[in-house]
Amino acid sequence: MGAGMALKSLKKQRRIQVISVAVVALIVSTGLIGYALQDGINFFRSPSQVMEEPPEPNEVFRIGGLVEEGSLQRGVGQDIRFNVTDGGATVPVVYSGVLPDLFEENQGMVGTGRYIDGVFQASEILAKHDETYMPKEVVDALKEQGVYQDPEG
Repeated sequence: MGAGMALKSLKKQRRIQVISVAVVALIVSTGLIGYALQDGINFFRSPSQVMEEPPEPNEVFRIGGLVEEGSLQRGVGQDIRFNVTDGGATVPVVYSGVLPDLFEENQGMVGTGRYIDGVFQASEILAKHDETYMPKEVVDALKEQGVYQDPEG
């Protein structure tokens, strides 16, 4: 009789441990997500939004639009320079790194980085060739400026 009772209380104790670990994990992950959002990581802006309200130099965000034709300069030192536009505004971008294979003028791109002294200093560049890969925010921003043509219609 005594062994059965001890087993039950052990199971109950184990269940309480599992629940408390899950609660702690939930609190920690919620806190981390909140911290990331507060830090502005991946907060998306179009070039028009960047020009209207320039972000603080310490804010990390994503910018997206089309690579402006004729603006791509490779091999100026390590830096690659180009402009990203949504048709309404254009933001100069500086990036030192390897560009994606699909990166070219008149194509969509998304960059992560900071806006410092009127230039977007990118830490990461993604090429977006096709609206299926292009984030909805980029497509919406381009449509808003009347630049984006829907391939289907």
